[in-house]
Amino acid sequence: MIRAVLPFVTMAVLGSAIGSSSTWSTEGFHSRYSFKETCQEIAVSTSSASDVYDTGSLKYEEDISHWASSSTQVAACSFEPGTVEDISIALQIIGRTQTPFAIKGGGHATNPGFSSTEGVHIAMSRFSEIVYDSVAQTVTIGAGLIWDDVYAVLEPHGMNVVGGRISGVGVAGLTLGGGYSWLTNQYGLTIDTVQAFELVMPNGTVINVSQTSSPDLFFALKGIVTKFTLKTFPQTQVWGGLITYTADVLDQVNLATTNFAVSSQDPKAVVVTGYVYLLGQLGVTEVLFYDAPIPPVGIFDEFLAIPSLTQDVHTRSYLSFVRSLPLNLTSETRGVFHTISATQYPLSLLQAIINETRYWGDHLLLEPTIFITYEVEIFLPTLLGHNTTPSAYPPSRSQGFMPLNIYYSWLLPDSDHAIQDAVRTSARTLRGAAIDAGQTDIANAALYPNYAIFDTPPVDLYGANLPRLQAIKAAVDPDNVMGLAGGFKL
Repeated sequence: MIRAVLPFVTMAVLGSAIGSSSTWSTEGFHSRYSFKETCQEIAVSTSSASDVYDTGSLKYEEDISHWASSSTQVAACSFEPGTVEDISIALQIIGRTQTPFAIKGGGHATNPGFSSTEGVHIAMSRFSEIVYDSVAQTVTIGAGLIWDDVYAVLEPHGMNVVGGRISGVGVAGLTLGGGYSWLTNQYGLTIDTVQAFELVMPNGTVINVSQTSSPDLFFALKGIVTKFTLKTFPQTQVWGGLITYTADVLDQVNLATTNFAVSSQDPKAVVVTGYVYLLGQLGVTEVLFYDAPIPPVGIFDEFLAIPSLTQDVHTRSYLSFVRSLPLNLTSETRGVFHTISATQYPLSLLQAIINETRYWGDHLLLEPTIFITYEVEIFLPTLLGHNTTPSAYPPSRSQGFMPLNIYYSWLLPDSDHAIQDAVRTSARTLRGAAIDAGQTDIANAALYPNYAIFDTPPVDLYGANLPRLQAIKAAVDPDNVMGLAGGFKL
């Protein structure tokens, strides 16, 4: 669901296919320097606005840590750049020495090696500016921020952006992976609202990128993004929150979810139904959202009439709503996302999702699995029609798809392969169930990059856009500097 964020590392798509290992390997990198020597060169070459931290320091530990512990690797050092010029210097050193590196924005990546490395770990935390332009109705935000920071600054102005749906999600990863939001029905994906980027090219050149100035780079983004300029939109208080249900009302939840998906035409209304396996029990987390202080009469009545275990739904600020959702239940455990793209959620598919939740919850009892959830996100079929500017994702805007977020959380590294395999198998099963239910149009549907597991073929994310992306990469990164970082590879 809403936890996700594609890692900031690649800024789009990079080099050759990623392997199936649960950790990113430095095998094949032929550095002329040791990684530590690269760290030392960066330290003496950059300005006093930046710092390099060695293993064992508190800042180092903070820099390399992630929301999912499976995304954290032991880097040779962490580098906190304070200026775009210092990023340029560091990237040139990294490219010349062929040192693997990673870039971390908010640290919400679940794909191992996407925003972590055994080489130089670049933490963007000092890029934290937020500048609201009331005349242009835009906001310029640093790549090291989380969406909570942005919402807090814009709230006194009565404005908002199309950003992350729960607390703690990074600006950079969500944006560059596409970005589904509570406001997507009204304004599109986060990427649809981007007006410009500041970009450090793979060769160290710093440029400002827009659709007008550099259409290919705006489309593909090859390099390191340091700041974003986004459209802003008026924001009132909202109505919504979390309801939890027990297994005995699953049929009622299924019916309410299917009816809402079929009947709702209100772009301000969003529902996310999460089927959860926790502590040996099946249940439901239901998030209701309406972009106004009071929703229209009747729109959520079916959900509100179901007997609930807990309910926290009321009028509140947008930031309060986002922070009310339970992000940190599985913080610092190991985790993985995967997804399918659906056009409908009929009762047969919802029952198949329940069957998968129960089966894998029971089947993985021998693994130290603590949390399994399948989150059904209901959007209008017009959600991709708000923008005509080409972007790497989605490869087609002719059909709006609703991503199913599959998320497993566990404790021990020894379980990585078994649980990753389970997630892949489950996604294949549910994709087949959707096609069998008549959704033949999803056979070649693009997967949402921020939810896709690390070894997803790039063609499954970018479809017919893949050749253009490959050509742009060859032109702007002939030395494959960005291939030294993790991420989905061309």
